[in-house]
Formats: sequence, structure tokens, C-alpha cells
Amino acid sequence: MKSVLRIATVDPNEDTRNSLKTMLLGIDTVWLEAECSRYEFFMDVIQQTQPDIALVNVDSNPANAVSLIGEITANAPQCAVLVISESQEGTLILQVMRNGAREFLNMPLQLDDFIAALDRIRATLGGTDGDGGGSAGQIITVVGVGGGVGSTSLSVNLAAALAQNPANSPVIIDLDLTLGDADVWLDIIPDYTIRDVSENISRLDYGLLKRSLTRHECGVFLLPRPVEVESQDLVRPDDLRRILALLKATFSHLIIDVSKSFGPLDMSAMEVSDRIMLVAQLDLTCLRNVVRVMQFLDQAGELDKKVEIIVNRMGLEDTDISLNKALETIGREVFWQLPNDYATMVGSRNNGVPLCQFAPKSRLTRSLQDLTRRLDMNEAEAAEAAVTEKKKGGLFSLFSK
Repeated sequence: MKSVLRIATVDPNEDTRNSLKTMLLGIDTVWLEAECSRYEFFMDVIQQTQPDIALVNVDSNPANAVSLIGEITANAPQCAVLVISESQEGTLILQVMRNGAREFLNMPLQLDDFIAALDRIRATLGGTDGDGGGSAGQIITVVGVGGGVGSTSLSVNLAAALAQNPANSPVIIDLDLTLGDADVWLDIIPDYTIRDVSENISRLDYGLLKRSLTRHECGVFLLPRPVEVESQDLVRPDDLRRILALLKATFSHLIIDVSKSFGPLDMSAMEVSDRIMLVAQLDLTCLRNVVRVMQFLDQAGELDKKVEIIVNRMGLEDTDISLNKALETIGREVFWQLPNDYATMVGSRNNGVPLCQFAPKSRLTRSLQDLTRRLDMNEAEAAEAAVTEKKKGGLFSLFSK
């Protein structure tokens, strides 16, 4: 997980101070170190507690608050100042920024705006606690190019493989509101679903969102689709972005299993994703759909640049299309190959147990574990690994372990 930011706040107004406190206590990646009701005492609080962030509401006395910001900047330069205010007056904003404030946010405070500001400040403070994570979680959207290609199985088992590392905290979001079945793969009967989150979006905080998640014993969290069949109108794209922003701030990996309709929710998920995993098999229909989907994503804001193609069920006996022929058809490299192990996968699904627990030593499980390590590599490390593996065993040997 990401490092926790220690925050001290000052706000003479008790109502807004308590409201802010409630929000802060609901976010796992911040720690409320101290709260103060008087501007004149806050510098002493800063010197005693040494927080990462001083959160200043300037509305009670803007002149005193602006002076306080300058004092904090001069005497505690390691402490970033984040200002909140109901005012949108340009003169006030200019004053607080000139006195050293890093961020200025308007009240009432929007959760996603606040989290985004924290991410920006965290990046300037050096980022992480050394576990290899970034300043925010990684969002991976899994897209199947046809029915039955294995997109849900990849979503569930990739998340489970990631969870085997104690430093990771993956969550699966089942965005196929009509026919999603990630809960079946994990043998979970959830108490809450994405419907509960959407119905409470106006008061959403981390505490409410975390109560809506169901944790599997393997360490994966799940935000499941509704119990009843629903249309994508249940959740608005803006609401989804808010949900994902909050999850991204508190979990290491978000694995989103989208529908195959490429509706507004699916597109919103892909727009905010770091990676789009396009799952296919070596058959004519899948390869044709890969080309079609890539063209569509290119037209939809060049989302194709995020795409990484996953070939599932490599070695399937009834296919007569070679990998080289597939590469010619789709016109780009394959990011990963998952070996065919139908019996193991079906057993895992029917028992509601992820592969890392059901068959920890199987070839398919090992391939998924290798994939998680590949996801942690930066571009230079990945390129070096690819060159090394090609020298050892030829093209694509990196992806066929």
C-alpha cells in the first residue's frame, strides 16, 4: 500500500471542521494527526506534530489565515499547505498561492477533487513507503473480444495472484451489470453491491464504500454487480469515476471486468485505466474482433495506446491458427500468453476457489504469477527482460512460461 499522509487541520467553524474530520477519518491513506479551532495556535500545533499536510480553511478570517499560510511555509517548509474555502474570489486565491499554498479547493469539498489533490501533494513529497507502489493505485480494465474468451476468469485470478503479495490490496469491480459473475467465481454471496453504492453516491466516503466491498479469504476485495439484472443506467459515468478515484486512493490495484457492450460505463472505465487488457483466443472470430475493437478504441480518444493483448488458452488443440499468423492479422505484439488448462480452470470455477488456492502449482497459476511480476516492471525493465528471454528461447518465450 501507499504511504499514509499525516494531516493537521485548522478551522474555527465547528460544523465544517467536523464535516472535514468525518471525511478524513474515512480515507485509509491519511491520518488525522491534529485538529485546531484557532488560527493563532495552529503554528504551535504544526511544530509539535510535524504533519505532512496543513489543511487550512480560510473562511473564518481570510486575512489571518493568509498570514498563517505564509508563516507555515517559512517555518515548516516540509509541510505542504492545502487550502479550502467557499470563496472563489481570484484575489484570495492569488494571495494564498503566493504565500505558499500547494492546493486550493472549493467548499463544499468534493471527495474525488480532494483525493486528486492529495495524490499531487504525495508525489512532491516522495511518494511511497518503499513497497514499490506508486502514489496511486493501478487501474486495469479487462475486456473480452467475444463470449467465453476468459475475461472474467482473468480478472478474478489476476486479482487473486496479486493478493498473494502482502504489499498488494487488489479489488475487483464487476461492471457487467447484466450478466456479471465474478461473485460466482469466488463463491461469494454479497451483502452489498454496486447498486448500494450508486444509491448513496451523494454521501459517499471511504467508510461507506469499504462496507460495500466483500473480502475473499485469498485477500481480494469485490464490488459485485447487482443481484437483479440491471441496465448500465444504474450508475452514471461521473459517479463511476468518483467511485474509482476513491478506490484508487486506497487500494493497490483495481481490476475492472467490463461488459461487452462498450457502453458509457465501460468507456469511462477504460478512459481512466492505466492498462486495458484485451483478452482473445487464436480463432478467426476473436482475431477479427481484436482488429475491430482496436480501431474503435483508436477513434475513442486513442485508447488503443493503453491496450495490451492477452492470448488465452494457448495450445488449444482444435485451433489451426498459429501465433505468427495471428500477429500478422492484428498487427501488433502480444503482451502475454496464458496456457490452456481447461480442466483446472473449470474445477476452480465450479468450486468457487481461485487458481492460486485451487491449483497453486499448475502451469496456468504460475503463468498468472509471472504476469503479476511483469505488471510491476517499468518499461526499461520489461524491455531488458524481453531481450534476455529472446536470447534464451526465441520470440515470445517470455510470455509462455
